[in-house]
Amino acid sequence: MEDRAQLQQYLQDIERWEREQQGLWFWEKLGRLPFVLLDKLTPSFIQKKIALLMDELASYIQSGGKYLINEEAMVAKIRHYSSHWTIQDVRDIGQIPLQDMIALSEQLQKERVKLATLQGASTGIGGIFTLAIDIPFILGVALKTLQEIAIIHGYHPHDKMERIFIIKCLQFASADIVGKEAILKDISSMHSMQHVSEDMIAQLQGWQEVFHTYRDHFGWKKLFQMIPIVGIIFGAYANKGMMQDIAEVGNMLYRKRRIYEKLKEVTNKADGEGAV
Repeated sequence: MEDRAQLQQYLQDIERWEREQQGLWFWEKLGRLPFVLLDKLTPSFIQKKIALLMDELASYIQSGGKYLINEEAMVAKIRHYSSHWTIQDVRDIGQIPLQDMIALSEQLQKERVKLATLQGASTGIGGIFTLAIDIPFILGVALKTLQEIAIIHGYHPHDKMERIFIIKCLQFASADIVGKEAILKDISSMHSMQHVSEDMIAQLQGWQEVFHTYRDHFGWKKLFQMIPIVGIIFGAYANKGMMQDIAEVGNMLYRKRRIYEKLKEVTNKADGEGAV
């Protein structure tokens, strides 16, 4: 088990990263404008597909729906990587060294970024019509990736609290300065595994905003993907950046939670030894 000094150093690294997230480039704000035009130009059948996707995401928050992943393969992968630790289920993963969690999460991030890049390039061939396919795909990959990151850090994505936390990660990845501060405040109570407050659940009743913010966040990057053939380059670039951002946010915020848990264990152990 890591000692307090090591855990505090990891925590300082994450807090430094959080401060770096406070900047929002001017063109990122302007980048949300293209989708206002896109909404007006998009054929009705594509609009209906997007509306169906939003219904599916509502199901994910409530019950997991079709986006809930099978944990067994991920647990087996972690068990193989950390063979010197006894891992029976997701809860046991929380006891492995943080260094192993970091290595696994970074490997996963590379794999998902590669997949998203290839998808963006392939859907960039068809312009606006394949763009309507690309957005739901990359969102589905994002949800799967964040669930796998949760497992890597010893948290069970079948729990509703984790699904809410995952949506909060999506929000953070595409939020502005004020939004990032509010989200960090919202999820701070989760560091000690407190129950999800009714206020936080109530906020997510308007979860459709998550989808629109997520979509608009990289609108300027997707604008040129609407052009057939040329969109291959821009589609690959946009998807790569989006998946890098989402995976990084998930890794940092879940790592922060696990550090708090480990610090609590170290403190309890020290108190127990002191009592003896």
